[in-house]
Amino acid sequence: MSKVELAGPRELLEKVLSLLRDTGILEIEPSSIGFIKKIDEVYIDSYLPDKKSLSEKLFLEDFKERIDELLSYLPRIVVRSGYFHPQAIIDTINETLQKHLVTCKGLYMKKEALQKEMSELSRYNMFLDAVEPLLERLKETTDLDVIGLTLKDPDAEDMLRRALARLTDEKYELLTSIAADGTSAGLIAVHKKMSDRIKQALSDKNIPELRFPSAFGGLTFAEKIGFLRTRLSEISDELDMITMQLDSVSVKWGTIYQRVKEWIDERLSLFRVTASVFVTRMCFFIYGWTASEDVITLREQLNNNFNGKVVLEELEIEEEDLGRMPVILKNPPYFKPFELFTRILPLPRYTSYDPTPFIAIFFPLFFGMILGDAGYGLFIITVSFFIFKKFRGKKNVADAARILMIASLYSIFFGILYGEFFGEVGHTLFGLEPVFIERRTAVIPMLYFAVSVGVVQVLIGSFLGLITAVHRKTRKEAILKLMHMLLIIAILSLVASLFGLFPGLMTKPVILAILIITPVLLFTGGLLAPLEVIKSIGNIISYARIMAIGLTSVLLAYVANRLAGMTGDIIVGTVVAGLLHLLNIVIGIFSPTIHSLRLHYVEFFSKFIEAGGRKFQPLKKEK
Repeated sequence: MSKVELAGPRELLEKVLSLLRDTGILEIEPSSIGFIKKIDEVYIDSYLPDKKSLSEKLFLEDFKERIDELLSYLPRIVVRSGYFHPQAIIDTINETLQKHLVTCKGLYMKKEALQKEMSELSRYNMFLDAVEPLLERLKETTDLDVIGLTLKDPDAEDMLRRALARLTDEKYELLTSIAADGTSAGLIAVHKKMSDRIKQALSDKNIPELRFPSAFGGLTFAEKIGFLRTRLSEISDELDMITMQLDSVSVKWGTIYQRVKEWIDERLSLFRVTASVFVTRMCFFIYGWTASEDVITLREQLNNNFNGKVVLEELEIEEEDLGRMPVILKNPPYFKPFELFTRILPLPRYTSYDPTPFIAIFFPLFFGMILGDAGYGLFIITVSFFIFKKFRGKKNVADAARILMIASLYSIFFGILYGEFFGEVGHTLFGLEPVFIERRTAVIPMLYFAVSVGVVQVLIGSFLGLITAVHRKTRKEAILKLMHMLLIIAILSLVASLFGLFPGLMTKPVILAILIITPVLLFTGGLLAPLEVIKSIGNIISYARIMAIGLTSVLLAYVANRLAGMTGDIIVGTVVAGLLHLLNIVIGIFSPTIHSLRLHYVEFFSKFIEAGGRKFQPLKKEK
């Protein structure tokens, strides 16, 4: 990352900012601290827009709000992109926008009202569809009142009949039919003199009477059905007409308004960024950060566009700059997919390390050590390849597929070392023998191997932490890191000698080294320093999970093959073995992934990765 200063005439500021936005490689620093000397700060001021600029900003913000409002009324129709420059015709578009806004708002409000009315009428439509056949059995007269109701409880009909018989002296008729939603729709025919009493009784019994809108007033039930269907048809036609009008505006003007909105966003982004610009009476100054490889490119573009009138100077990075420098992670093609795992971590500080290369190196190694089956590896690499081909456009899925392809190669490699191809199938079919360790029987050697890998990775992490302390010139911390490493090595050597893995003659010198290192560790790190050593030893022991999970995988493969043989039938045995091996592969993808990442995030990165970095956010066009 490079620290840069841009300077040029004030009249070129807007064009320079436009160029910086188009290139998208410079992050503008809003403060001048660290870019100029304290005594020189009195000669520059923060840029303050003039009245004309402020008026334009307010106008554009209002313009954008009105465009957003208009677009909210229009249907989302995919239209072609616009490439015209709106500035020359902005006044004309402003007038047209106001007309379209009034028209489309009216249409949209009318559409909502019609949709609400249609929704309400549709409730009655279901009821009336159910009772329409019943009306043929009723003869509506001027002295007869027909009451509609719905019965959700089937037992309520008998209770209702008894109540009606009592209230009307058996002078009523109740007809029911099952509606589309499963409820019972009913019609009660009584004399108009008894109508109010019946309605009150229905209310007291919590039986809902179907009440029609006022527009249905004075109509008989048969007329209500005809009126309802006519009105629904009219509403449908009106909605189609409104939709057609809104679609027409969207197709003809949607592209224009969308392009104007993009241009306004670009203009407003420039207004916002001017708050981070510093000026004198005649010049402007822009301070910021850019990737070191982009400095030459940016300088060339400034020279080509402004004929040397705008100057870019690369400033010296001071020690106090390291804490506020933005971070950008750039990795070679092989490492890049593994950023999928580092993106979920807090961004490291600029003075720390990018964790991506370490995951790219160690994750496939651990994956292969755990899964360690050549047959499984071949299966996973085949599936991963097809996933990568199918979902190449989806970054996260494609990255995951590429990671699995790489990890599968390590699984094939360790499968050859372990002599495993779908368990012992490789030995049975083509005499595959273990080159290194047979995991199913050599549990202790595999444990030593896994823990040895843990020792190497934890010591690498501690060594990287030591290098970081040396670069920061924090002597006490550097001595602490060194003593921490030496004490871990000494303790592990002592344990190895006690178990006979190292010569017994080393025991006394190792104990002496521990007695010398411990006081230095306490002096540089305090009373908690020995606890950190114990924690690191615990981290190393955690790598035993490589052996344990790998052993689970090989035993499940062994069981799958044994069960297949016990069936006594080739077809059934193949199906049983295939299903169990498939289950083992699925577990063998997720389990090594989770535990390998856990070893990195907790045991490894805690030794040297310093979180708290600030993401590099260059000025660029919004997508």
